[in-house]
Formats: sequence, C-alpha cells, structure tokens
Amino acid sequence: MPEKMIDKIHWLGHDSFRVDGSRTVYFDPWDVTGDIKADIIMISHEHYDHCSPDDVAKLSKPYTVVVTEPECAKKLSGNIKTIKPGQTIDVNGVKITGVPSYNTDKQFHPQQNNWLGFIAEIDGVKIYHAGDTDFIPEMKKLDVDIALLPVSGTYVMNADQAIQAARAIKPKIAVPMHYDKIVGTVSDAEKFANALKKEMTVVIKEKEA
Repeated sequence: MPEKMIDKIHWLGHDSFRVDGSRTVYFDPWDVTGDIKADIIMISHEHYDHCSPDDVAKLSKPYTVVVTEPECAKKLSGNIKTIKPGQTIDVNGVKITGVPSYNTDKQFHPQQNNWLGFIAEIDGVKIYHAGDTDFIPEMKKLDVDIALLPVSGTYVMNADQAIQAARAIKPKIAVPMHYDKIVGTVSDAEKFANALKKEMTVVIKEKEA
C-alpha cells in the first residue's frame, strides 16, 4: 500500500506536502500556488515558512481541521486542535500522532518548545512528516511506512545526518524535503537518495506547479 500512496503525495516545495487520500491532508503549507481545499492541515511549528495563516485560510473550507502546537494556534482561526509530542488524536478517520522534532546541535528549534513532527495514518499507511529536526534518538522507535525527511542542513539535519535517520527509521519509502527554497539544493536530495538506494526506496518528488 505505501507504493500506491506515494503517488498520492505531492511535494509543494520546502516542507509542504498534500496527500490526496480518502481525506485531503496538508503538511506545513507555505507559499502554495494551488487551491485544492483541505480536510486536515497539520502544522509542525510557528516559524513563518511552516505556519502561514494566509495559506491556511486559502486552503480551508468550513469543516477543515488544523492540527498544530499552541504557538502556531495563536496565529490562526477556525477549527484548531493543539497537540504535544506523544499525543494521538483521531480527525475524521485519520489517526494523527505528534512526535518530537528539535535541534541537537543548533538553537533554531529547541526541544523544550515541544514543536512537532507528525505520523498520520491515512488509508492504512503511516506517513511521517519529520518537521524541522535533526537526527534525534526518538526516531529509532518510529514505525512508519513513508518518511518525509529534511536534508538541507543549516536549520535542520544535513543530507549525511538524514541518511543516518532514514537507516534508523527504516521506512519502506523515504522522501527528502526542506531544500531548493531558503536553504539546500537538489544535490542534497540526490546525495540522500544515492546513499540509500540499495537499502530502501527513495523518491525525489518533482515540485507540483
């Protein structure tokens, strides 16, 4: 099933994705050009390139549910649900678990902020959106089918660290993100893919126009 689900996952640039499953789900929509409405929007933390009130408003319909952390929630209106790492909720049949997401050797995303990565179980497939994170010990305990992992360095783990993270998580499919916008290049994604190609399926997504 992950092999079918990966075709329904659309990269919108940076850390932004749309999943066209039985529910239309967005992760961290920012500077999104399309206007396909969301059933659920997940936002990892309150930085502008993740928590974008304009994009949330554009993509929302009356019954859209936004799942995020408390600081981002203050910037938004609508049906907002806040969670912390370790908490699981069910939203319209999608099981959403907040997981830790933080820096270990830089201070852009402190662990004490309780900012989020997400595991969203959509149509029986567990999709992990790591948020802005380094390779952290908690990743070794994750059980997911598809992992969306940052690779750019600077604010998050670099490609080498992301390779270590993917090996620890052992997803069926890994997808690089957080590059080719603000920081990072396609070469970071290619380095990630080339290192792992004999160990798991790696899909470098084309950015959706």
